[in-house]
Amino acid sequence: MAIEKIPEIYFSDTREKPDVFVHDFKMTSDVLNSKVVLSMHMFSFLQVGKKQVHFEGTAVEVNKDQSLVLKKGNWLWTELLDTEAIYFCKLLFFSEKILHEFLQKHSLKRSVMQREAAYFTIQNDAYIASYLNSLASINEAHSVFRENLLVVKFEELLLYLLQKYGDKFELYLHSLVIKEPSSFEKIVWSKVHSNLKLEEIAFLCNMSLSTFKRHFHKQFACSPGRWLQEKRLHKAKEILEEGLLKPSDIYLDFGYNNLSNFSTAFKNKFGFSPNNVTKKSL
Repeated sequence: MAIEKIPEIYFSDTREKPDVFVHDFKMTSDVLNSKVVLSMHMFSFLQVGKKQVHFEGTAVEVNKDQSLVLKKGNWLWTELLDTEAIYFCKLLFFSEKILHEFLQKHSLKRSVMQREAAYFTIQNDAYIASYLNSLASINEAHSVFRENLLVVKFEELLLYLLQKYGDKFELYLHSLVIKEPSSFEKIVWSKVHSNLKLEEIAFLCNMSLSTFKRHFHKQFACSPGRWLQEKRLHKAKEILEEGLLKPSDIYLDFGYNNLSNFSTAFKNKFGFSPNNVTKKSL
């Protein structure tokens, strides 16, 4: 699957580098684990559909009742249609420069130590609905005024969210301008029990698949495919021992395309079929 560079693919002029940029994203079919490189931080105001995103050591899923702020970097996006025949999301991109200027002007936290935060979830309300309508009208303004108006609207939005979420949101904003190296090991461990493929985990690590495999073997002294399979099968066995789920309920969650492949791998590992797992005594 091709890697999409966003928001550059939405620019009519490739030389365009605004500090604030709005794009209406629509689609009529589901997209699974699309590889996206965000070069700017972004508000994702989901209006119709469902969205799941993976970033380094974390993942989050939202519906139309919530919106997200996403930090720039490498993401995997899954976007699903709901009951409607279309998926619609309004995207608001912003640069670190304009965020830094806002924090200098409005933040009381001049010295902030904050752990790395990939996203912030916003509960949609009447203000958000009104705000999105106002963005739609700005898009119709003359280009000479549009960016200046968007800068004002960006500041308005952040001030509202600071008032609504307080220190939690302010600390998140500061985390977006703190330079922290990504942790290869943290990303790998966070995806152990997911159904992501090796190439998708490599993408989250900002590596080609071949580079990822070399780095993984150096770090774990084992091939990533064998290592992940063993960890995932042990986790699958634990889940089956709880007695609440059947093999047919979980094989997709651990990266197997069909139940037969899962059962074969499970039997090769433990010497018995997943259907024969004995429930643990309480």
